[in-house]
Amino acid sequence: MSSQLWQRKPVEHFELEMKESKLKRVLGKWGLTSLGVGAIIGAGIFVMTGVGAKEYAGPALALSFVVAGIGCTFAALCYAEFASFLPVEGSAYAYSYATMGELFAWIIGWDLILEYGMAASAVAVGWSGYLAKFLHLFDVRFPIWLMNDVFTAKDMISEATAKGTLADLTSRFSDLSFPNFLGIDIAFNLPAILVVLVLTSILVRGIKQASSTNNLMVVIKVVVVLFIIVLGAQYINPANWDPFIPARRTLTDSFGGTHQAFGLLGVVAGAAYIFFAYIGFDTVSTHAGEAKNPQKDVPFGIIASLIVSTVLYILVALVLTGMVNYNDIDIMAPIAAAFGNYGLNYAVFIISVAAIAGLTSVIIVMLLGQSRVFYAISKDGLLPKKTFGEVHPVYRTPWKANILIGVIVSVIAAFTPIDGISKMVNIGTLLAFVLVSIAVWIMRKKEPDRKRPFRTPAIWFVAPMSIIFNLGMMLTLEWQNWVRLIVWLLIGIIIYFLYGKKHSVMAQKLREENGEKN
Repeated sequence: MSSQLWQRKPVEHFELEMKESKLKRVLGKWGLTSLGVGAIIGAGIFVMTGVGAKEYAGPALALSFVVAGIGCTFAALCYAEFASFLPVEGSAYAYSYATMGELFAWIIGWDLILEYGMAASAVAVGWSGYLAKFLHLFDVRFPIWLMNDVFTAKDMISEATAKGTLADLTSRFSDLSFPNFLGIDIAFNLPAILVVLVLTSILVRGIKQASSTNNLMVVIKVVVVLFIIVLGAQYINPANWDPFIPARRTLTDSFGGTHQAFGLLGVVAGAAYIFFAYIGFDTVSTHAGEAKNPQKDVPFGIIASLIVSTVLYILVALVLTGMVNYNDIDIMAPIAAAFGNYGLNYAVFIISVAAIAGLTSVIIVMLLGQSRVFYAISKDGLLPKKTFGEVHPVYRTPWKANILIGVIVSVIAAFTPIDGISKMVNIGTLLAFVLVSIAVWIMRKKEPDRKRPFRTPAIWFVAPMSIIFNLGMMLTLEWQNWVRLIVWLLIGIIIYFLYGKKHSVMAQKLREENGEKN
């Protein structure tokens, strides 16, 4: 039935589901803002700044944050309008279903699953890196094969050997050798596995517990980010900003692939890469089903969290690239390493604690967002409801989805390099932003009279600019990212036609209507 593919889910159906929702409405506007800041401030500052400066933009990383922030602002305004009149869990998935039909909704939902899952995995790897820095302050060290995936571990050893800094690496790890099984070197990131599984157990117990944990983490890391900016500014060496935009060159990634970096194109590519850091604001919309006053509070949370985070990102990028030459930045724990280079061990201690706390809150929000997307899709019958849509009778959380997601995310974090994971996140995020920007424009045309508590100003300008900025950043990503995205989407389309299309709740209603006519 081809008409099913383009069947839109009426807004009235979403409104009815809101009233029947079993999820607890416990989040106010500041709780939602905290979730947004909790997701945004973390990976971008404590992890992505390192790779963004060293591999893409150099000292001009601050400009990359400006470019990414502009693209995000346009997208955020589009998200805010949707969230105000369609305040349901599911975020871009639900918005696409209401405007472009079931197939597009499934595609974007499947894309969001990739985005949040890879984001949680990448941040868990960054969390592990800062844990290692923290433990090293107390001379507690572990073998390199227990703290990194095999690709990253070998890259670290190879780079240290080439630079003549192997002694420094030896001081960080108790052993640089690898156990071997059937001729294959073994390495996995044990801390990343453990943090994901512990946080999953917290999420199963309820949104209120997760939100309270997140609020505490957010306060800690915002205070420390301000500390980083104020203290780090005193150690800036302007020579590290010269040249501010280095000449273009070819660099090699963890998988042996190459990419172009630096120059103006590197600034834009850096924006596409560190875009990973901004995905927190769209997770606010996935919690609309748990907001007390979603029509007003969700748009507020989206925009407020984005403004606060963008300003802090730009300042930290300037401080980091001013303290350390971009060629020498530590990609695993860039901020802590920068202060460590100046012998500021007390600052390294504070930053490591804040990074561990901050990245913990990011993982919480990413895992929360993914489970809510699974929950929304399963309610529509496109995924098995008994697995992903069942709400725990006591905790009132989609607990089965939480557990399954936690296991998968922990495995990915254990065995995959952070740069490879984060690149998969970025292209998925940018695609989601492009589709939401198209969808809000379509909805404004199709239903101009619908009540919108928040209206995107100058929609005729904002929506196209969001599409141009975000699609432009997508086009700067390496071809391998496009291949991974296309393969993922093809797998999703196969699942849709084998399962989702047959079990779609909207399709059943459509068949009933056709039966009545016949």
